[in-house]
Amino acid sequence: MTLAMAQLGTVHEGQRQLIDPGRIKAFAGATNDDNPAYCSGKYAPPIFGVVPSWEPIRSAVADMVPRQAMGMIVHGEQDMHLHRPLVSGNSLITRAVGYSVRVGPSGTRCTIRADSRDSADGDPVLEQFVTVVVRGLTGGTNAGPDKPGHVFPAPARAAPIGRLVAHIDPGQTFRYRDASGDDSPIHVDEVFARSVGLPGIIVHGLCTMAMASQAVIKLVTGDDPGRVRRMAVRFAKIVLPGTRLLTTVYDAGERNGRRAVAFESLAVGSDGDAEMVLTNGWAEVAR
Repeated sequence: MTLAMAQLGTVHEGQRQLIDPGRIKAFAGATNDDNPAYCSGKYAPPIFGVVPSWEPIRSAVADMVPRQAMGMIVHGEQDMHLHRPLVSGNSLITRAVGYSVRVGPSGTRCTIRADSRDSADGDPVLEQFVTVVVRGLTGGTNAGPDKPGHVFPAPARAAPIGRLVAHIDPGQTFRYRDASGDDSPIHVDEVFARSVGLPGIIVHGLCTMAMASQAVIKLVTGDDPGRVRRMAVRFAKIVLPGTRLLTTVYDAGERNGRRAVAFESLAVGSDGDAEMVLTNGWAEVAR
């Protein structure tokens, strides 16, 4: 069994989607984010960009991944490039395509590129590279271009900015499902999650990323999400509900005329055990 390589480059166009103020508040609430910009309805969180683009992205994944392997998918990486802030009341149209495939010894990584534009003027708003891992699928060959990199720069470790602690509630996955539209059963169905080799319900990768991104926005932008121009992570380990997320942010100098920061997140369980769950975190912030 391999991915449907002939579908690379096939365009999946979504319908016009409103950046809805009510849904912004629901998304912020589902990720425990009390930023005034979201509560007032001025901006949407950067990670909210997945919500109006979710259907064409999901369609592109389904086009590439065999139906019988869909239950073996986990989120591998997410890289979001914001050309301008996500403004409440605007509408987006998103086109998603299968971008690249990389086969590894434990699974196959499939990257989808999604381009969201303002429905009124056609200007670019958000470009995303969404990488999913199909666990256990090791057949086939590599194809497509390399996606943009976001490797953690070693010198940045000498320049920590600060740390933020977030609490992942026991019912977080259900609230995030309702706010985001990501209803994958591995996040809400204990029996199904165990049937595909997981220890139980796991937290959505994008929920974890949204909670970690709050550290960048609070510590670097002065709580101004409108300054964020890029946010990228690698999902290194699964995260379980009921844990604490410790995100440390580091100064990484300048990139593309913007302030650059690197970050990573530890998940700490109730027993005190900790493991790195988000790596290669990278953000760029307009000055």
